[in-house]
Parts: sequence; structure tokens; C-alpha cells
Amino acid sequence: LDDNDTLIKIVQTCVGTKYTSRFGNLMVNLAIDAVKCVTVNMPDGRKEIDVKRYAKVEKLPGGEIDDCRVLKGVMVNKDITHPKMRRKIQNPRVVLLDCTLEYKKGESQTNVEISNEGDWEALLKQEEDWIKQQVDDILEVKPDVVITEKGISDLAQHYFVKAGVTALRRLRKTDNNRIARVTGATIVHRPSELKESDVGTKCGCFMVDKIGDDYFTFFVDCEDPKACTVLLRGPSKDVLNEVERNLQDCMLVARNVALDPKLLPGGGAVEMSIASQLRKEAMAIQGTAKWPFSVVADALEVIPRTLAQNCGADVVRRMTELRAKHANGESTWGINGETGKLADMKELGVWEPLVVKTQSLKTAVESACMLLRIDDVVAGAKKSSDKGRGGGGGGGMGGDPDADPENADEDDRIG
Repeated sequence: LDDNDTLIKIVQTCVGTKYTSRFGNLMVNLAIDAVKCVTVNMPDGRKEIDVKRYAKVEKLPGGEIDDCRVLKGVMVNKDITHPKMRRKIQNPRVVLLDCTLEYKKGESQTNVEISNEGDWEALLKQEEDWIKQQVDDILEVKPDVVITEKGISDLAQHYFVKAGVTALRRLRKTDNNRIARVTGATIVHRPSELKESDVGTKCGCFMVDKIGDDYFTFFVDCEDPKACTVLLRGPSKDVLNEVERNLQDCMLVARNVALDPKLLPGGGAVEMSIASQLRKEAMAIQGTAKWPFSVVADALEVIPRTLAQNCGADVVRRMTELRAKHANGESTWGINGETGKLADMKELGVWEPLVVKTQSLKTAVESACMLLRIDDVVAGAKKSSDKGRGGGGGGGMGGDPDADPENADEDDRIG
């Protein structure tokens, strides 16, 4: 991940033929920045890179493609619950909840009979006291921003406004998890269980801003964020959807390289090298055991052959030249996908992740084995059913030449 130039070349291989290639290295840099942001080094030496959960893509129609950027923090499509709450806070103390701040209603239908006016007021006061107790438990840790996945009652909002606290409600669980990751806060289930260690203090700036017709809440400038938001801008939704698909491909390539930083040359060089070694191995084997080696080698040569065909090159000549190169040990040579000529993939800068290549070879072999097994089963079932039909039909036809074959089979089954 430290060698940024090599990483850019690898991801460029993925995006080179797609729509976003016309925008230069914009998508490549966005993908690399996002993957680096969400990379977590575990204590046992492993790397955890969950781009699906912690690298959220937000698409906002309007603006230009060049306005796309990676936010070192989280952006959510939410506004504050009360107009008098603060819209911008520097270095906020953030409290995250997944419980409601409204008075709980009974699970079953409940009837209350009140005989005098004082009992009704006592009932309302009991609800207000419960909400005030919940808010007081939260205010004990002196938060600046309170976020909950459930609702916030009007009375709770009133107490928060009096204390100068900004509140957000009905946040998605996934968004809450990402905010916890960038702020260092812990999601708490009951306000009474709040501790100082549960408060998030890593966020540099909290602000609510209007983009287009919607209000968005930003948690940015965070200290060592392990989640990010990729903000995509473009002229229309169709363009943004295509850009998002290309960006997802780029992020997955960067993630594969980060998890297993081993590369192979592209352009059919790997397939040709494996085919060359298999042919050498086949020559050292006697009898029919050598044929699987030759057949697999022929199958692998389909990749460079197809590349040469797509370029309109002389396929036979190019394949012969490429075999000669690999026989001499020049294993990084392949087909240039633009000119159709042979080229050294190391100089051309065409690389592929090792994990992708190994997985494609495993899948190809397993699929072939599975198809061969299925073919055996189908062939066996077909033969047995033909025998059954032949025996039944013969018995029926033998008794009466004018008998209906279908009725004869039915008579046999009844008998």
C-alpha cells in the first residue's frame, strides 16, 4: 500500500476500458484513498478491509465529475430535530444510542380509568419525569451531539435545546456503526449505562449543510478515521450509477492487492507460461496420463489467442512467437491489447492481483469437474429409462398389433 505508483497502475488495468477512464486517474485515486482509510491492522497481524460496510458511496446529482471526493469521515442524509439546535460544532463530544427517547407505549391494549382531574395530571407527570430522567442521564457526560436510531419526543428535544445539545434521530444502524468508527464512540443501549469512555471525541468538525434540496450532516476532519464516505457528483442519476459501478470495481481491486500484495503480469502472459510448463511436464509422462496436461494447456492458450483475435492480428504467427518467448524463459511477455503485437507486460505496466488469477483457475477446474459429473448422471438416467420403455412397449405390442402403445404401457403399469 505504500507504493502508490504501482497501486495506481494495477487499478488502472481494471478501469482502463470503462466509462470513467475518460476522467483520468480520478476514480483510481478515489478508490485507493477509500481503501487506505478503511484498512485496519488487527493485533494478530491480519488486515481487515470492509469496503462494503465502512466505505459508503453517496450519489448527489448536480455539479461535475471532478467534484467527487473522499470525506475523511461520515456524511448522512439527516437534519437536526429542532431549528434552534447548533448546526456547526468544532471538536464535538458525540453520544450514540440505539434506544428510544420517547415514552414507551404498552405492548398490548391498555385502558386506564381516571376518576378525578388530579390522577390525569399525575399520569402525564409520570411520563414527563421518565423522559427527563433519560435526558439527565445523557447530559451527565456533557455531550455536544446526541444521535439515536429511534425517535426523540418533543419534550426531550426541549431539554436538549435548553442544554445546548444537538440531536439527530432515526439514523440507520449502518450509519450509526460508521459514525462510531470515526468518532471513537460506543453505541449504548440504555442512557443510564453511559460512561465517559463511551463518548466519541475523535471528530474534528460536526456540521449540517444543504446540498441541493436536502440537508446533510457531516462528521469530518476525524482523527485516524477507519470509515469514510465517497461523495460522487455528476450531471444525472444514470451517469452516477455507472460511475459507482466503476468505483466499486476499483475499490475491490485495491482491496485484493492490499490483503495479498502479490502481482502477476497480464496480457495472457500467466496463462501462456502455465501452458508452456504443462507441455514440458506432459513430455516427461508416458501413456494416456499425459493427455490431461496437454488439454489443459490448450485451454489456457485461449486467453492470449482471443486477445490477438480481438486486435485483428495474425493469430497463428503471434501464438508461435509467444510460445518461443516463453520457451526461452521470458515469462512476462504477452499480447498488447491495443496493437496486437507481443510486449513485455512489466514494461507496459499491465498487472493483475494474484488472488484473482488463482481464484479464476480454481473456479474453471471445479466447474469442469462439476459438468463432467452431471453429464455422467444424466447419461445413466437416460439409458435406464430407455430400457424401461422398450420392455413395456414390446409386451403390449406383442399381444395385439393394432393396440395403442400408450394404453399398453398403462396396462403394464396397472398389472
